[in-house]
Amino acid sequence: MYLNCHTYYSIRYGTFSELELLELAQQNHVTRLVLTDINNTSAGLNFVRKASEYSITPLLGIDFRNGVKPCFLGIAKNNEGYLELNNFLSHHLHETLEIPQRAPAFKNAFIVYPFEQVLLNELENFSEHEFIGVSITDLRRLPFSRLVKLKKKLVVQQPVTFRNKADFNAHRLLRAIDNNVLLSKLPQEEEANEAEKMFPIQNLATAFSEYPFILENTEKLLNQCTIHFDFSKGRKPQNLQNYTGSIKEDEQLIEKLCREGLPYRYKKIDTSIKKRLDKELDLIKKMGFVSYFLINWDIVSEASRRGFYYVGRGSGANSIVAYLLRITDVDPMELDLYFERFINLYRANPPDFDIDFSWRDRPAMTQYIFERFEHVALLGTYVTFKERGIIRELGKVFGLPKQEIDFLSTGRYNPNQLDSMSKLVLKYGKLLKGKPNYLSIHAGGILISEKPLHWFSATHLPPKGFSTTQYDMVIAEDVGLYKFDILGQRGLGKIKEALEIVAYNQPEKHQNIDIHDIQGFKTDDTINNLIKTAQCMGCFYVESPAMRMLLKKLEVDNYLGLVAASSIIRPGVAKSGMMREYILRHRHKGRAKEKAHPVMLDIMPDTYGVMVYQEDVIKVAHHFAGLDLGEADVLRRGMSGKFRSREEFQKVKDKFISNCRKKGYSDTLIYEVWNQVASFAGYAFAKGHSASYAVESYQSLFLRAYFPLEYLVAVLNNGGGFYRSEFYIHDARMMGATIHPPCVNNSNIANRICGSHIYLGMLYLRDLESRVMERIVKERTLNGHFVSLEGFLDRVMISVEQLAILIRIDAFRFTRINKHELLWKAHLMLSKNDRLEHPKLFPPRHQKFQIPKLHTTDLETAFEELELLGFALCSPFELLAEPPKNTHGQRNLHRYLNKHIDIYGYLITVKNTSTHTGKRMHFATMVDQHGEVFDTVLFPSVAAKYHFRGKGIYRFYGKVVEEFGFLSIEVIKIQKQDYISDPRYADMKTSKKLFESRVSRNISSGNQ
Repeated sequence: MYLNCHTYYSIRYGTFSELELLELAQQNHVTRLVLTDINNTSAGLNFVRKASEYSITPLLGIDFRNGVKPCFLGIAKNNEGYLELNNFLSHHLHETLEIPQRAPAFKNAFIVYPFEQVLLNELENFSEHEFIGVSITDLRRLPFSRLVKLKKKLVVQQPVTFRNKADFNAHRLLRAIDNNVLLSKLPQEEEANEAEKMFPIQNLATAFSEYPFILENTEKLLNQCTIHFDFSKGRKPQNLQNYTGSIKEDEQLIEKLCREGLPYRYKKIDTSIKKRLDKELDLIKKMGFVSYFLINWDIVSEASRRGFYYVGRGSGANSIVAYLLRITDVDPMELDLYFERFINLYRANPPDFDIDFSWRDRPAMTQYIFERFEHVALLGTYVTFKERGIIRELGKVFGLPKQEIDFLSTGRYNPNQLDSMSKLVLKYGKLLKGKPNYLSIHAGGILISEKPLHWFSATHLPPKGFSTTQYDMVIAEDVGLYKFDILGQRGLGKIKEALEIVAYNQPEKHQNIDIHDIQGFKTDDTINNLIKTAQCMGCFYVESPAMRMLLKKLEVDNYLGLVAASSIIRPGVAKSGMMREYILRHRHKGRAKEKAHPVMLDIMPDTYGVMVYQEDVIKVAHHFAGLDLGEADVLRRGMSGKFRSREEFQKVKDKFISNCRKKGYSDTLIYEVWNQVASFAGYAFAKGHSASYAVESYQSLFLRAYFPLEYLVAVLNNGGGFYRSEFYIHDARMMGATIHPPCVNNSNIANRICGSHIYLGMLYLRDLESRVMERIVKERTLNGHFVSLEGFLDRVMISVEQLAILIRIDAFRFTRINKHELLWKAHLMLSKNDRLEHPKLFPPRHQKFQIPKLHTTDLETAFEELELLGFALCSPFELLAEPPKNTHGQRNLHRYLNKHIDIYGYLITVKNTSTHTGKRMHFATMVDQHGEVFDTVLFPSVAAKYHFRGKGIYRFYGKVVEEFGFLSIEVIKIQKQDYISDPRYADMKTSKKLFESRVSRNISSGNQ
């Protein structure tokens, strides 16, 4: 009887989930109801999936509205009707069109116009599929309305939006947030009626007892509707069924491509390779995944044709077929990759391929996929209300001042000391926590479906301009839609641009580079030495302090070691305590036999009996606990965020434990192994995924080893990496580069290199407008270098404020005129509003101005750079108000091992973390006075006393310690050091004197 039910996917309107709606219906003895969210179909699939568990027949529709103003309900008679409704809604969402007051003539959907709207809009002449909805509150007016005569057209439309008063309160808060108004100023017409509740079915029938024909009409309408989606275990994937047009042709094509790929990938094709290939092809065909492989092959082939770099990773790298089709560059035979992790007969879902493109190339590849295939959409995801966001939104709704909202957002308050309004924010915030706030886009998921995607839901059109589903990845998988992951990353952009830079900076060497010669890179001693010594700044996945530390501790100097390190660094391995154990077993070869259980060591000999990869979960569950492969995969998936059936997972866990007991293992051992599995499975990489990462790491390490300056310029031009740009510039200087500030004659918008000279890009000038940069580069490209300030002004439209930025950074240093004189000239030659839009028809005659001789100090220049670039190009140690009391640096740490050291460091990065007891501690990476890097740790007792207060130089006192060959300082106390006062505002003579003495001292001690 309920035709108009809302969930919280009626965004910023509804108040509870689709499962809570089913629960509510069950409590009120409702056996059939229609889910009709407002302009949204996100809950539809899961509503249908779960309805049978509540003994409810689910039906689907849409509540079409303009804002909160109702237009009509669309109720699907069947799946074709749902497709019609989704097509209609999607068209209006894509084109941002208003919903019309009168519905189109749907063939397979009923239309219900709300009673009030029919009267208001004077609607008449209703078609066979159109009805008028009457709610309980409408019954008072019905006898006095002309509509009472339309007996065959009246149906029950009792909206369901709330369960109780708390829901209504949450609704009002959501409406105030959506309208961006104070709660007290929320217009009543923006709220739903508090009576929009579900009543027991008997009560509803009683309410309409005077109008039995309304109940009969409603029952008749509901009985004509049905909806079905297959959520069974044996359901077939809903992805594109074939690539060529027929399954037979698909199978012939994949076999042909594999035959062609064999000689490209393998110099010697032995029996083991052929057996593996036959085994995979046979299983891929049986599972119906051939088209999935061919679609991925199509995508990477197009990328190759366009010269785009890509990396295929994920569990798909476990497949020799993927290797032969060039979807991945990881040889599963070399790494003994576990094919059953990738595909087995117990899995309904196809293999998982993640294909990474450069962040610049990814939009073009996404566009290609949308044009190449028929039924395509991006995968949606929901951003929910989180604690801090709730406080900010409700703070505004309740009218709190900004400073109070900021204070509450920190979470550092005593609840007893808060005023009543702040307490209300926290109280009502609990009502919103976890509810959907808005629909967003999955990081890289694309759906390519056999059926139109509107068969499953409506789509909307986010700013990126690609059709996007109204449901997320988990729901998609439930119904058999499996995503293609097309991801963008900056690492590939760095590699591609580095090769382009080498092509113009060292053209004689560029033609000899094969960036895909991974086998050659793996055996290159220079590259492997960079890994062993952790000289990996700017290199993909291996540059972070934690990874640098791990590489040194493991003494990694080969590809397989890097593959393992890529997964060991993941949170799960560290959390289980097995990272340390792995390092111990790696460094002390006898320890594995001594500590590891024989079965575990036999299962995972390469990793010393330690679970490192996702596959290890399957291996341990299968060989150690005796689960079959299907159950083992349930276990692996159950520990990731993708899994849905907690009941099924619990059964497998129970079987894991009972099987182990039957094998005679002690409970101590069983739970030790289980805890290792449980703590890391959801975070670990598949081995093929780690191997794919290691391939890209080797490519970037090759460039770092042989073309370090070109590579670092590419790193900077692609948004840097783990560290600030300032640090990569410092690293380039340490490797022999001369760094120049932006220059109108030598700089582009991005950074450029000429020999060993790096000219910083104009993009670092934070207040310089992009249109000004573009004009400068375009004019210089067309008509050559600028020779004077006057000539520059004749050729480039620019305001005096923008020109001042360029002069202050010394972008006109080629004129050899002091920047203070140039600033005077600029202000005299340009009025405040001059030269913003229109060029002069003829070059103007420039007046001659008498400007006194002015001077600029190096110290002033340093502070101008700090202001304009965010960092100075001189050593930050030259800016200290008090000179360092010593010259200790990283090079001295060995001498102070197990002793205390007094050392100065410029802060690069801090990792704030917590101990297992929740106490705060810090890991900080610093640059010393000699430009070298050292690491520090502040344990909780020290972290409670001392804090890092932003960028700058800190003086540390602490103990030098060593763990597995890695040196760091356990800090006892720190003190931030003061810089010289800014000479542009302070006593110039004093500051200049300090600066000059500092520079002379550094020169005499041999520091640059």
